[in-house]
Amino acid sequence: MPKGKTTVFFCQECGYESSKWMGQCPACREWNTFVEETIDKKSAAKGGRVAAKTTEAKTVPLSQIEMTQDKRMSTDMKELDRVLGGGIVQGSLVLVGGDPGIGKSTLLLQVCRNLSEKGVRVLYISGEESLQQIKIRAERIGTFGDSLALLCETNLDTIKSVIDREKPQIVIIDSIQNMTMYNEEVSSAPGSVSQVRESTGVFMQIAKGMGISIFIVGHVTKEGVVAGPRVLEHMVDTVLYFEGDRHAAYRILRGVKNRFGSTNEIGVFEMRQNGLMEVENPSEYMLSGKPEGASGSVVACSMEGTRPILVEVQALVCHSNFGIPRRTAAGTDFNRVNLLMAVLEKRLGLKLGDCDAYVNIAGGVKMNEPAIDLGIVLAIISSYRERPIDEKTICFGEVGLSGEVRAVSMAEQRVTEAKKLGFNECILPQVSLDSMKDSGTVPKGIRLTGVRSVKDAMDAILK
Repeated sequence: MPKGKTTVFFCQECGYESSKWMGQCPACREWNTFVEETIDKKSAAKGGRVAAKTTEAKTVPLSQIEMTQDKRMSTDMKELDRVLGGGIVQGSLVLVGGDPGIGKSTLLLQVCRNLSEKGVRVLYISGEESLQQIKIRAERIGTFGDSLALLCETNLDTIKSVIDREKPQIVIIDSIQNMTMYNEEVSSAPGSVSQVRESTGVFMQIAKGMGISIFIVGHVTKEGVVAGPRVLEHMVDTVLYFEGDRHAAYRILRGVKNRFGSTNEIGVFEMRQNGLMEVENPSEYMLSGKPEGASGSVVACSMEGTRPILVEVQALVCHSNFGIPRRTAAGTDFNRVNLLMAVLEKRLGLKLGDCDAYVNIAGGVKMNEPAIDLGIVLAIISSYRERPIDEKTICFGEVGLSGEVRAVSMAEQRVTEAKKLGFNECILPQVSLDSMKDSGTVPKGIRLTGVRSVKDAMDAILK
């Protein structure tokens, strides 16, 4: 090993540093996450000397801090603005993650197009594609303003000097991983834990120090999390995940972290030949193609952030020809489906132990909110009893282990959304219905049926 260099081990989950390999990380308690990297002692010592020269920090009383409104910039894409909390915050650092080929670069290039047409200075930095490749994609999207500048570079020092010289308002980094961006002061290979962590730290200093909004593109692993150290998500202000099947037309942009707005907001897009198009009414799209008069199908309502989303819950229950019945769940938690089936067996006496069960959330979306429990339960009962549920009926509610139907939040918004889309009846927890009556916020024009248990819900659909 060259003189002046040493070998250290980093945890890929939390970035914990150790002088030797360990099976379990003492910081995050994850197993087999340590990777070996070589660092330069001179660079570390240089960083230590710089830190020693900093001036003494001063405290500021909370009462003396003046409140200022966050300066936000609209992207002219309502779905993206919703997920960001109202627009791009000046000086924010945003991480956009997703599977390769899902449309992350296309989305950000459309944002660049909208901003450049308004005269906003945008710098698009690519470490993966050439200028000609970016031009080909840009021509498919549309015309761009002259305020958009492109740069193909992987050296972090060069990128920093260009940003200092050009002083753009928005910077796109595509991407932080994929063996591209590297810092010369870090001796490890591009794409390593040290390189990703140090590069993100430099971009964070640029964003906060110069007031530049920076978008960083990151790829996800097969487990569905952003590749690289987990500390990457902790460093940025906002984390957005671009979900969906690359072979399907629809994509969902989900906010999992946002220091400037609410989390779990979603934006729905449709991939077309000329780029991504916004889907302003996701509920209508989710319910398109719903079968009429078919058993095992019911509409449920889930809240994604502040937006109610109506989805079709499908269930297929049939007798099994095997010793161990098959259970499959698509779009929702598999273990939750098994739990709800056990509740139905225990509380309603349904003989589901020798039946195959398949549960699906139509539309290719993933819903894990407990409020869709009642929809899963009613879909299973409908398929088991071969009794179709009225297509103008909607339901929501959390189901407990005792078979009780528990209250959920924002019941009024869910009922209002159902009424707006033409539903006639809503099956909801009795507690939520009583709360709406006490506050005088019961919507008119839709019949509300309150249920206290899964037996009451079954009687309501089998009446």
